[in-house]
Amino acid sequence: MNKKGRGQMARYRFLSLGLTTVLALTAAGCGNITEQGAPSPAQSTEQPAKPVSGQSSASYIAPLTGLPADHELKDRVVMVMINNYSKARPQSGLDQADMVYEMLEEGLITRFMAFYQSHSPKIVGPVRSIRPYNVELGQGFDAIMSHAGGSVAALSMLKNGQYADLDEIYAYSKAYWRDKSRRAPHNLYTSIVRLRTGAEAKGYNLGGATPTFSFKAPDEPMGGETATSIHVMYSKRNTAGYEYDAATKQYKRLTAGKPHMDKETGKQLTVTNVLVIAAHHRTLDQEGRLEIDTTGPGQGYMFQHGKALSVTWERRNDGAIRAYQNGVEVKLYPGTTWVNVVPDTPSLKAHLTYK
Repeated sequence: MNKKGRGQMARYRFLSLGLTTVLALTAAGCGNITEQGAPSPAQSTEQPAKPVSGQSSASYIAPLTGLPADHELKDRVVMVMINNYSKARPQSGLDQADMVYEMLEEGLITRFMAFYQSHSPKIVGPVRSIRPYNVELGQGFDAIMSHAGGSVAALSMLKNGQYADLDEIYAYSKAYWRDKSRRAPHNLYTSIVRLRTGAEAKGYNLGGATPTFSFKAPDEPMGGETATSIHVMYSKRNTAGYEYDAATKQYKRLTAGKPHMDKETGKQLTVTNVLVIAAHHRTLDQEGRLEIDTTGPGQGYMFQHGKALSVTWERRNDGAIRAYQNGVEVKLYPGTTWVNVVPDTPSLKAHLTYK
């Protein structure tokens, strides 16, 4: 299904935004201000979520993490484009994202797509610009999209499609502020409450069609090869890694060979499920802008509980990337999931090693 078709089949009607200019890297800051109140809950015609087996009748499953929640999560997913340039580190709010995608941008620098539903961190960023493949993946989550400008192609998609767009430059600057302790363009921040308030102000639906993933029991054994140390090579300028902690059954995140910390808490980021997939990348121009296949199928590895499982990946009807083995979806363990998207040339193994 092409991108236009997916937009037309979206379950909710979005307002079109008139974007008429190209990316601007800086914009006037609005300063730190008091958090605005959260928007009122969205109306929904969906059936209530079923209680988690073995939990109290008041407990529910969070759609993106599989973790128990004390109420049904109906809030629309929020996606924030987060900077990963060296001067933007450490970032804020990645520790509270349900899912995170890491993908290359021009200059062989990666950028994060952080998806929020279970938590609403007060500080998220630094926020950066968007590309067409980010829009495609964000639409798969029916997400409110937070970013600061974008490539010509991405802004054209957002202008002509039906997307819940909260571009800091052209759509809703009130949701953002500049941190004076850092230099632009690595100092733009937002909060999930402000973004939801902005979505309400723009007239977007506040409830969304959240993808539902399959989850294992927390104590279900994991097959595959041993994989307690993972190294992902994007380029000499950008590497990612994960070290498994058997005591917590979590992978500790590394960036450029060092612990990847959260700026607000000072703690290292941890991940339950790590999916590394190889996708076709094509350079479009002298600026190094990329075209990245987000549909698949392609090859990948799922890392869980210190084990590695060879998988294929594909983005099917509901628009979310999933891992498969022998045609059957690979279930996630309850917790956070990070997806590292690397080029498929010269091979997946050229970008991924583990032991």
